[in-house]
Amino acid sequence: MGVMNDYIKARKAGLREVQRDISRGRYPYLTSLEDFVSIADTAGEYPVGLVEIPISMIAGTKTKGRQNAFSRGFLPVLEEASEFAAKWQKLVEIQETEGIRDAVKVYEYMQKFYVEEGNKRVSVTKYMNMPMILADVTRILPRKTDDKYNKIYYEFTRFYNVAPIYDISFSEEGGFEKLAEIAGQTLDQPWPEDTLQTVRSAYQYFSEIFAAKGGEDLSVTTGDAFLIYLSIFSLDSLLNENKTELERRINSIWNEILTKNRDDNIEVVEDPDMITKAGSPKSAAGTVISALIRKNYTEEHPLRAAFIYDRTAEESSWIYGHELGRNAVDQRFGGVVETIKFEGCAGEEEFRKAVRAAVADDDDLVFTVSPAQMAATLRAAIEYPKVKFMNCSVNLSHNAVRTYYGRMYEAKFLMGALAASVAENHRIGYRADYPIYGTFANINAFAIGAAMIDPKAEIELIWSTKKDTDWRAEMREMGVSVYSGPDLIRPQEASREYGIYKRDEAGNVLNLAAPMWDWGRYYELIIRTILDDTWNAKDIARPDQALNYWWGMQSGVIDVIMSEHISYYSKKLVGALRHGLITDTLNPFDGELRSQDGLIKPAGSPRLSNLEIIKMDWLNDNVNGTIPEIGELNDSVKETVQVVGVVKDAQAGGTPKDAQAGSVPGGKAQEHSAAASDGVNA
Repeated sequence: MGVMNDYIKARKAGLREVQRDISRGRYPYLTSLEDFVSIADTAGEYPVGLVEIPISMIAGTKTKGRQNAFSRGFLPVLEEASEFAAKWQKLVEIQETEGIRDAVKVYEYMQKFYVEEGNKRVSVTKYMNMPMILADVTRILPRKTDDKYNKIYYEFTRFYNVAPIYDISFSEEGGFEKLAEIAGQTLDQPWPEDTLQTVRSAYQYFSEIFAAKGGEDLSVTTGDAFLIYLSIFSLDSLLNENKTELERRINSIWNEILTKNRDDNIEVVEDPDMITKAGSPKSAAGTVISALIRKNYTEEHPLRAAFIYDRTAEESSWIYGHELGRNAVDQRFGGVVETIKFEGCAGEEEFRKAVRAAVADDDDLVFTVSPAQMAATLRAAIEYPKVKFMNCSVNLSHNAVRTYYGRMYEAKFLMGALAASVAENHRIGYRADYPIYGTFANINAFAIGAAMIDPKAEIELIWSTKKDTDWRAEMREMGVSVYSGPDLIRPQEASREYGIYKRDEAGNVLNLAAPMWDWGRYYELIIRTILDDTWNAKDIARPDQALNYWWGMQSGVIDVIMSEHISYYSKKLVGALRHGLITDTLNPFDGELRSQDGLIKPAGSPRLSNLEIIKMDWLNDNVNGTIPEIGELNDSVKETVQVVGVVKDAQAGGTPKDAQAGSVPGGKAQEHSAAASDGVNA
């Protein structure tokens, strides 16, 4: 009688589930694989063998035969007096006395399982809350396409070949590679059994706590959340810490998980006035700010800001520029703001020491100036939630760390127009370094600016970070005499090959123009949001969004400087274009756009959105060059590209691939940010 009660209970739950699905306009019975997959349209079937699979990953039945005997959740719905009910009841009895031992036969497609034999066994196992079931698995491989989920699945198959774990899934490319890196493994060699057991156990423990907190109601996968956890805390911590501590840690990163849960998870602030307007109704006038400074911060109790550099200003022109900005901040606020720098913090321990020193010094704000530092910065922000952390990068979606960068494409647009006005043979060389966020917007804006002045202008693109590249020799062979070089040079380097310059036949360099970063202005604007109490303005972004500052010429953080060798007319041209950018009446990405592969958008179209510009992964139709595969790059730059890169992936058929899929703890990248794409770290 007890067994009969089980069937009655399960059937009632199944009928409720059916009615609920019908009321929501959803098909109420089991999904049938053959309804949407034809074997003829796949890449074939492959036996996987006997495997314990998660019940939660069984999505339906392979054929339509028993489709209507179960609700969508595999609960029985047929009459209690039926032969089906009697067999189902018998399986409950077997499970309670000796356990169901016979394996079910399933087909796996896109990391979901569809039952061919053993639907009732699956139903009983699920009803009795058993997490796993033994299955004889056959994989159906989809044909390879450029679809995002197809690419994720093929990455999973590589992962499964070396680490046979079925229940970890990700919603973005790169997740399995990141997990392998965290585990100290690759996707090319089988993982040791002890590593497999560690990952399985850690994931299972995390899954239980994540589900209890309501994680299964989010659109992110448990794997996504697991990877966020591992970007901040260690893998071993999931096995060595008690449940209370793990719950506390997951609570501390919950906003990071909620940010990952959103499609629009990044709010781009393109103007500092957006922060002022979204804040309190206080005027931004100097008198009000001065009053606030006197009230909250004084020379006796200043606002303290720390700058953590992974190299020194002598080694890097990028850091040299930020160091100029830091010194400007010390001067501009008359002692009300104090800054301190920590140099040479490329390693994890050096970085942690710098953060601990900043916290001990009661620093309110910490700046890190390389995206390669983001993982360490994020861990520090979680550990010290009362300190404000900012990282100089773009498009890294972390809630606890705000990012800041400049719309350098605006300056590149002006420099492209200027270069075209002096390139007599219509050919301009463009030396790029890193294929990362912002690089392609810079290249394309330059190319569009050049074509607007000279429709015959062609941009010869060379990547200086490719292996065995002599970019100067290649440019000479192409007849290039007008160049776009690095934005800056090292402080102690005598080279004049930066900005826009001309080279004559004797090899002499004539500098024409260069973009200018005013980091002092940028840092002043950021710090004023704290001083005038608009840092936490609620109308800028939702609590579950990342905040990216992306300011440009209008804010005075970027500009172009021209030499005395530029003619009056060229300066007038640049001035007119600059005015259009500042007043927002001109933008290189307005209207019709054409790439090397054809039309991007037709005439009359609105301009690209901020994120479309930031994540651009195509080259304009007057650019001669390609996007490099990551294997073509020097080893010294690969790790930076893996954090914030947009590169071609040879295994994905050479299509552009977003290299970011969550930060990696302990990253060792030695170069810097999207600015490096134009040689600032040269």
